[in-house]
Amino acid sequence: MKNYFKILIAFVGVLGLFTSCEKDGDQLVMRENVIAPTITTMPDLTLSREDGANELIFKCSPVDPGFNASVNYFLEASPAGNGFEDVVLLYNGVTCNEIKMTVNKLNSMLLDILPEDATSSAEFRIRAVLETDAGAGVEDWEYNSEPTTADATVFGLLRLDVMITGGAGTQKIVSSASDGNYEGYIKFEVGDSFTLSDPDNNITYGGSSGALVVDGSPISVEDGGWYKLTANTTDLTFENQQYLVGIVGNVNDWSAPDLVMDYDAEGKFWYRNGVAVPTGDIKFRHNEDWNNDFNFGVVDNSADLDFKNLELYNDGGSQNIPLTAGTYDFKLWINLDGSSKASIVPSK
Repeated sequence: MKNYFKILIAFVGVLGLFTSCEKDGDQLVMRENVIAPTITTMPDLTLSREDGANELIFKCSPVDPGFNASVNYFLEASPAGNGFEDVVLLYNGVTCNEIKMTVNKLNSMLLDILPEDATSSAEFRIRAVLETDAGAGVEDWEYNSEPTTADATVFGLLRLDVMITGGAGTQKIVSSASDGNYEGYIKFEVGDSFTLSDPDNNITYGGSSGALVVDGSPISVEDGGWYKLTANTTDLTFENQQYLVGIVGNVNDWSAPDLVMDYDAEGKFWYRNGVAVPTGDIKFRHNEDWNNDFNFGVVDNSADLDFKNLELYNDGGSQNIPLTAGTYDFKLWINLDGSSKASIVPSK
């Protein structure tokens, strides 16, 4: 079939999307019907802990716009029938021919959207974004593959049960790589103490001063709130640090105490509902300190922001998030690799 092309106006020195012309008068052309990327080969998604170090390969064909272009590819997964409303990003890179990852890595990411120790139907797609330079006034072009549906069996991560004295009950920390390193967020009450129980090996750990001891004394907690608990059952160490995620801004005159958020362990997001805010700005920060490991704002608060899916940047130079007066429900998904997001919607 004959390919039809349309002429693209070349913004020389502005659009980084195009390759440079060799001489004046060259024109760049783009297919009228751009060939979208496709997933050509799926790996076996019956995942098991025993095969955790094995490599899986997704094979894809790239987008074809009819000219050499700067492209970013995103491999995404979603529960089948969800319309990619709940999405986990499996890969981001400039090529898509072969996307490789270990069983453990894929399993840990799919656990964000699929139930553990079960077989579920999931959809996968490869998304191609043809980039333009910032300031060109031209939106990026985006092309998605047709979804590929596959059954995926994901396994629950190795865990340590956090056995808490008092009213907080039993919680858990997990090992994403099955390598003896465990971590998770745990909520304690004032004066709680806890031990760690390994249900697979029938071992209980106590300890003190950062050292785990088999059958040791319970570990004490002085203050209540959320903590990030890490433990290593190989070198018998642990760390339990208070982990406050807070909203700061005009709502509290930009000073502590921040509006502390709770954690949803199943959805893996921080939240606070029914927050009455004045017209003004907010940000999210860690432990009421701008110099801690995150300080979330937006890249451009003069843009038309999507508050249901707000892309966040962990950067001291990021801009404040503008809100009009009202009562809002806040959700925050933290990923320190730069893909964090938030949902800020009016309370119902």
